[in-house]
Amino acid sequence: MTQTHTHLFQITEPGERRQETPENKTLAIGIDLGTTNTVGAVLEEKNSVPRLIKMLDGTTLIPSIVSYTKSEIHVGKKALQDLNFKPENVIKSVKRFMNQAGSKTFNVAGKSLTPLDVSSEILKFIKEQASRDLKEDVTKAVITIPAYFDEAARAATKAAAELAGFEVLRLIHEPTAAALAYGLDKKVEGLYAVYDLGGGTFDFSVLRLEKGLFKVIATGGDLSLGGDDFDEAILDLLKAQNPLLKTELERNPNQLIEILLKVRLLKEKLTTCSSLDEAIHVGDKTFAVSLTQKNYNLLIEEKVEKTLKIVSSVLKDADIEKNEIDGLILVGGATRTPLIQEMLTTFFKKEPLTNLDPDHVVALGAAFQAHALVFGSDTLLLDVTPLSLGIETMGGIVDKIIPRNSPIPLRQSQEFTTSQDGQSALLIHVIQGERELVADCQSLARFELTGIPPMPAGLPRISVSFSVDADGLLTVSAHEKTTGARQEIAVYPTFGLSPEKIKEMLFESLYHGEEDLQKRLLLEARQKLEQDITLVKKALGEVQDASENKELRDVLKESEEALAQENISLLKEKQHALSQAAEPLLEKRLSQGVQKVLREI
Repeated sequence: MTQTHTHLFQITEPGERRQETPENKTLAIGIDLGTTNTVGAVLEEKNSVPRLIKMLDGTTLIPSIVSYTKSEIHVGKKALQDLNFKPENVIKSVKRFMNQAGSKTFNVAGKSLTPLDVSSEILKFIKEQASRDLKEDVTKAVITIPAYFDEAARAATKAAAELAGFEVLRLIHEPTAAALAYGLDKKVEGLYAVYDLGGGTFDFSVLRLEKGLFKVIATGGDLSLGGDDFDEAILDLLKAQNPLLKTELERNPNQLIEILLKVRLLKEKLTTCSSLDEAIHVGDKTFAVSLTQKNYNLLIEEKVEKTLKIVSSVLKDADIEKNEIDGLILVGGATRTPLIQEMLTTFFKKEPLTNLDPDHVVALGAAFQAHALVFGSDTLLLDVTPLSLGIETMGGIVDKIIPRNSPIPLRQSQEFTTSQDGQSALLIHVIQGERELVADCQSLARFELTGIPPMPAGLPRISVSFSVDADGLLTVSAHEKTTGARQEIAVYPTFGLSPEKIKEMLFESLYHGEEDLQKRLLLEARQKLEQDITLVKKALGEVQDASENKELRDVLKESEEALAQENISLLKEKQHALSQAAEPLLEKRLSQGVQKVLREI
């Protein structure tokens, strides 16, 4: 197996820079396409600090919300206002559905829309705003995605951007972009952790930063945990304190989204004050609410603990002690919560970095990367594959070609052969997941390699290569070395893994690790014995007087009986015994074959 690493997130060799001239000068922006908000940033002059893209009203956060009527489409704040009047026409948190871009549809205002359609409207809006703000047509972008996005979600994000009129220079992970912003700004080196708690997702990554090399060592997260869950917890408390508020919301369910927006404002105020008394309006009624930071902490403590369990798991995955972490980078507005910062400080025994605004840091890092791709950079940045990639082999076993957490881009190759005499085609079944058996993993694609020369089983040499590019998109190729027959497929699956399925796959791989390994070893031992039995039977029919070998036939019978047993040691023992007993027969068969060839010559 070979593995080749190439430079990632740069278009020039380290140390080599492209010169800006009036002829080639162009602008590319960085976009944090968030679940709750979308932010754009640009680095206008080489070696300067990036700035945020401003809307007409001077703000920089675009709510990731789209509303539809029969004749108009609103994005951002206008769509937010539409929640008060036509909430059924509004789509929010579409990022949660990007992995279902080929199957999920929203029926809004007489239109059938996919997550790709909705995301493209958000990206069109920021493209328009950036072009107005920068006074030139902006067509190039680096877009950030969660570290846990699978192949389908990556492809859908890229397609949405292209539909919006962007040339996508790169898709990069959100925690990676945050590290890029801090790394280039502070020129720091060492081990860094990125704790990213946004509106709808949580990601945690460990990165090594040294001498211009950014490498993601391990990553994990929860695609259904974020600041929105904190809002829901506060609202539940308010309803418990005010039964009339609960009744009013049940009578006017359309008010729920508006109330959650007001609750979010209360939550944000609690980051800087210990208590507050406010009035909330629902319909024509007003409700007095009282909140303290202490009560809020009690509401969210369990959810914060959940993130710390993920943190511990990722550190263990990377074989890193928490005291080895040189710094902690915070990403996402929810990380302004004092309790989160306190619990992280206690956990890591050091205070997190707060030099950059957690709402902006991802977009700023993406802007650095966009500039680097256009004008060159000394920085090399490596992302990783979130799940293992491999193919199905005989008996429904998964042969992993690219392990989870492998740096990308990369290319890995492995050699396979046929399992039957005269086999002229081979089905390549591409698998994603951590389990040992195909039935427990996710199927990505199937294709067939034909034109294999008819040879005895085990003689053809078929090289299967997996290539993952800088955007995380997968190409699988199969090549038969004798004839040169080749087949290739680019994996853009129609639908991907749900967030719950991704978490389940990672958990199940750990929970069933020993059990899966034993199943695999049993299958492999049985297959090896079956292959040897088939080979010996064939030789017995071809070699003169071989059928009179009683000792061999007894061993053969015992081997066939052992196939029904669930005993790895027994299967291996019988396979070894059969191999020893059949050695003279197989040598005689080979000799006869050689003599036959010589006679024909």
